Amino acid sequence: MTKYVVAIAVSSLLLGSCEADTNVTRYGADPDLPQQQRGLLPSMTIADPAGWGDRRPVVPSGFTITAIATDLKIPRQTIVLPNGDILVAEGKGGDDASVMRPKDMLAGFLKKKGTSSVKGGDRLTLLRDADGDGKYEARAIFADNLNAPYGLAQVGGFIYVANQDALVRFRYEDGQTRASGPPVVVAALPAAINHHWTKALAASPDGRLLYVGIGSNSNIGERGMAVEEERAMVWQIDAETGASKRFATGLRNPTALAIQPGSGQLWAVVNERDELGPDLVPDYLTSVRQGAFYGWPYAYWGANADRRVQPFKEEMVRQTVKPDYSLGSHTAPLGLSFSSASMGGQFGNGVFVGMHGSWNREVPVGYKVVFVPFSGGRPNGDPVDFVTGFQNDGKTFGRPVGVTVDPRGALIVADDLSNIIWRITPAGQGAQRRSALGS
Repeated sequence: MTKYVVAIAVSSLLLGSCEADTNVTRYGADPDLPQQQRGLLPSMTIADPAGWGDRRPVVPSGFTITAIATDLKIPRQTIVLPNGDILVAEGKGGDDASVMRPKDMLAGFLKKKGTSSVKGGDRLTLLRDADGDGKYEARAIFADNLNAPYGLAQVGGFIYVANQDALVRFRYEDGQTRASGPPVVVAALPAAINHHWTKALAASPDGRLLYVGIGSNSNIGERGMAVEEERAMVWQIDAETGASKRFATGLRNPTALAIQPGSGQLWAVVNERDELGPDLVPDYLTSVRQGAFYGWPYAYWGANADRRVQPFKEEMVRQTVKPDYSLGSHTAPLGLSFSSASMGGQFGNGVFVGMHGSWNREVPVGYKVVFVPFSGGRPNGDPVDFVTGFQNDGKTFGRPVGVTVDPRGALIVADDLSNIIWRITPAGQGAQRRSALGS
């Protein structure tokens, strides 16, 4: 991998450029939290993109992986529709023109080197496997001219899409391949600056309520807290009226949401803050409690104060709720999906998490899909690598984003660097899927 490692002449100003002790607990309910390391600039190793060629991502023994769609335009999130069609949100947003500091401009320039050069599609693409053989031979543009679509949900006769500026919906009938009209706006969403532009989406089991994750407009309040109004939180929106309210706050960038089967509990993966060292602050998986405050920007991982934000509010530190499960610092989780028994064996009870990968660490982390096992409805045990091989031989071939479990027994992974949709299935699953479809 080509390294764009930021350095300065006076090394004493660059605290945090060395990696922390590898013998630390990074995952689970009680991760080790080292001392904060602050300096003029963080260390960075930016992904060096390369084509897959004859390579493929690596999956566990007993599973196979197939590219079911290529040459997309920045695929982010997917959903599986009732008839088995896959809907893909493609786009790239953000209007982060007001850079506050020279180091932000430098970091932004370097981070772009690790992303796809393809222009975002601002569309929804539908994939169809008509005969159930695992090959998605039909492809159609379901809707276009959207505004950086990201979160998706299908409830009854509607498909909901979280654009970067609004939650919209389309009417939907089973088997439909093209939207029958323009989208209808359900609710406007915060869109000024959009430093974190992605808007995650999940629907309550009865479809009455929609949950939208809205990221902060900065790392740690550098633009002032006025531009953070109604951000770094999850909104609850009434699907019929569009009325919205705060559901949970202090979540720096809730990038994916999912409803736990059975309990109906809302869960999220969250990208935490940067520039406190290679092993701070842990990105996390957590249940999202109504009315809870999760710390940003005043605290992290419970009552651990971050005094970089001013004016500082000590009382907010005391109110901070500790997340459920650390995914490791800077892994950048962007995808979340609950598993099902159809995935089989050790992967039948838990969640899959798509980790987009780090930028502000000298030794990269993430760049994979992991499985977090559950027991009694809660995370229990270390994460298990499920899809790896996105980085090798100094190159980065892909970066996973959204992950979706197909109830028929497959994991769908969106890769926004190579612009591919991957499908991972247990061995012999193709025939089972054909039977399930009634073909």
